[in-house]
Amino acid sequence: MKKLFLYITLLFALTSCQDNVTFNSPSFQGQKDNIFWRAVDSKATIVSGSLTIEGLTRNEKVSLKTSSPIKGTYFLGTSTSNTATYIMTDATSTITFTTGFGVGEGQIVISEYDAVNKTVTGTFKFNAVNSILPSSILNFQYGHFYKVPVK
Repeated sequence: MKKLFLYITLLFALTSCQDNVTFNSPSFQGQKDNIFWRAVDSKATIVSGSLTIEGLTRNEKVSLKTSSPIKGTYFLGTSTSNTATYIMTDATSTITFTTGFGVGEGQIVISEYDAVNKTVTGTFKFNAVNSILPSSILNFQYGHFYKVPVK
């Protein structure tokens, strides 16, 4: 009787196991002012050789622009061809933070550009300045974009 009980217990234990693995691919996320932030949608485009990667939520948009999709590090705050922009829109207003030539700082690192599957992967971090209140700064750190589709 003890062996029967052991076999039944073992049978239930083995058949009730399952793998609940979820993947977050594509992904666009980071820490916005030290709070975890994740986009619900992401996309990338190449226009005239420049790569733009966007992460979107219901009322927020993070846009990263580099002068090329080629693997490498693109520094922000040194030109207008490599920029980061954060836009939050609500029913009454729009708040914009941006980097540019002499404005803000940070970097975008493209670790993989897959031209065959048309995806881009990398990291980012930046401090962007509010367009209306220059003393107001938005900080994004530990940012990652993973296999964002390039259209």
